[in-house]
Amino acid sequence: MKLKITSIGNSAGVILPKDILARLRLAKGDDIYLLETPDGIKLTTFDPTLAEQMEVAEQVMQKRRNLLHKLAQ
Repeated sequence: MKLKITSIGNSAGVILPKDILARLRLAKGDDIYLLETPDGIKLTTFDPTLAEQMEVAEQVMQKRRNLLHKLAQ
């Protein structure tokens, strides 16, 4: 599905069609989670547990940046 980025105040955003919101069981004000995957971007319903795990992972990656860079070689 092709969506257009639009201006929302001083920001930019994507408007999700009603049928997508219904399939995801989302309403205005709900949280969603954006994940970067090798195939692109994935939007999912917000999962507090996953959000906490991702935050910890990002902290570890930042702290061990040099080690991870060496391991990637």
